[in-house]
Amino acid sequence: MIRKFLIALASVAFIASCTNVDPVTGERTRNNTGTGAIVGALAGAAAGTLAGGDDRRNALIGAGIGALAGAAIGNYMDRTYQNLRERLAGTGVGVTRVNQQQILLNFPADLTFDFDRDAVKSQFVPTLRDVGGVLRDYEQTTVDVYGHADSVGSDAYNQQLSERRAMNVASVLIQGGVIRQRIIAEGFGESRPIASNATDDGRARNRRVEVYISAFTG
Repeated sequence: MIRKFLIALASVAFIASCTNVDPVTGERTRNNTGTGAIVGALAGAAAGTLAGGDDRRNALIGAGIGALAGAAIGNYMDRTYQNLRERLAGTGVGVTRVNQQQILLNFPADLTFDFDRDAVKSQFVPTLRDVGGVLRDYEQTTVDVYGHADSVGSDAYNQQLSERRAMNVASVLIQGGVIRQRIIAEGFGESRPIASNATDDGRARNRRVEVYISAFTG
């Protein structure tokens, strides 16, 4: 079953268990400092984002982010796209303008993670943080992080791996300056291949994290 994670809510769960997971090393550490205050703040965000179909919209409005409208949408997304292309040139990350309101970033798993691991490679963290910096500057967008796997291994294992990878990419984007209310992370396991799983090249293409950046139109 595909599970969707709102970053704010997931953070509450991690903090409630008094465990932090480093998205780079994968190391779990106990953290009690300021837990009550953080839980309170994130629980408020989670409550706003889980209040029906307008969940994230309510959270963004509550965070003071205004909606785009009319011709401003295309202009805003043009500038976002251009900045991302410049920042990601030569990194191996695909940058695609899906339509007037949406941009797709494709992070190949072999570039972003070690084999069968969910922690972001240390050498790739600066690239992700750069993306977070661009998205911080263009805050009138939502960010959907989708993890995908190939067909090697069980469905359940691949589902969980894709979820953890999506969560860790989202965590680094937050470190780069993206507020939690804008981000949703979701794992799809092996259910959405973009190539054949019968070849090494196809499986490598299917192991990926996609980041959809969409204009916030309220």
